[in-house]
Amino acid sequence: MRPASSSSKSAAPHEGAGPPASAHPLTSPEGLPVNHHPVVLDIAGTALNADDRRRLAHPLVGGLILFARNYTDRAQLTALCADIKALREDLLICVDHEGGRVQRFRSDGFTALPPMRELGRLWGDDGRGGEGSGAMRALEAARAAGFVIGAELRACGVDLSFTPVLDLDHGPSGIIGDRALHRDPRVVALLAGALMHGLLRAGMAHCGKHFPGHGFVAADSHVAVPVDRRSLRAILADDARPYEWLATTLASVMPAHVVYPRVDALPAGFSRRWLQDILRGRLGFTGAVFSDDLSMEGARHLPGRDAELSYAEAAALALEAGCDLVLLCNQSVDGGRAVDELLDGLQAEAARGRWQPDPAAEPRRLALLPASPPLPWDERSEEHTSELQSLRTI
Repeated sequence: MRPASSSSKSAAPHEGAGPPASAHPLTSPEGLPVNHHPVVLDIAGTALNADDRRRLAHPLVGGLILFARNYTDRAQLTALCADIKALREDLLICVDHEGGRVQRFRSDGFTALPPMRELGRLWGDDGRGGEGSGAMRALEAARAAGFVIGAELRACGVDLSFTPVLDLDHGPSGIIGDRALHRDPRVVALLAGALMHGLLRAGMAHCGKHFPGHGFVAADSHVAVPVDRRSLRAILADDARPYEWLATTLASVMPAHVVYPRVDALPAGFSRRWLQDILRGRLGFTGAVFSDDLSMEGARHLPGRDAELSYAEAAALALEAGCDLVLLCNQSVDGGRAVDELLDGLQAEAARGRWQPDPAAEPRRLALLPASPPLPWDERSEEHTSELQSLRTI
């Protein structure tokens, strides 16, 4: 089976790709054209239709996110990714593929990945080995998990998985739960770093989420607006520590749709203080920032605003706060009117000056694209087989 990216793909796969410069609708405050493709959208089915093609060619679109409904088998997924790349080579094809209950592709050879909490459990289980043997086995398994995720997805043409979860396992959060690696931020940082290393060995970047931490609150930001009332000092000393320790190696970060009122009245994904002052300024992060899904309840209702935000308003606020890319998920399944309204509305928001395109955002997006071709599924290395054996120790 051939990969979505051919062996002739250069180390800079995005060069010469994308919409023509004349199509860019955005300008800088000085009136100069700005190359910024911030929207990551979805598609309804297992193949592109005419509306999908039209939207993916839109100059505001920089990628798309796949779901289980977009998958039937590996051949279909590979063909879909190849079709997307034929349309625009620079489009970033993303998926939530963490393991456990958040794994979109589960059949036709895809490895069933354990919940990340199992890595944390292994960390503390020395069994009959010496002290620390559990930690070493957990690190090996985390590297294996990252490699397997990256190798299998890339063999089918997927560019990026939104993993690892860096939230701490405080206990009350059902939406995080066993997706978290551990309660101790030191263990989370080490295991996440090992998983990131495995992804990079497979040629895939990564995304740490949900900054500065979603694990402390019980409410689910998909259906509510969670509020974490801890102080900035408490959060930085605990939940945000993995971001501090991994700041120079994280390729991208996704902030939480959680309000931390002792820091800012706005959710982290809409807060310049969290994204600009703390994440970039204080912690030194230099990679790309994705908003979480703008259709989630935590992104539709902001403090001090009675009316529900439109998707375009939410996108503009997130981009103005410091996000480089914004996700809108599951809005194509009923014809995609909401997706079209976002694209039209976001262009209008820029024209009104409610957000300014950031020239630095596009290089950060392009840096997430794989720089080398993947191995086809049937030509994956002995290393992949070895890593699968490491995963079976969990």
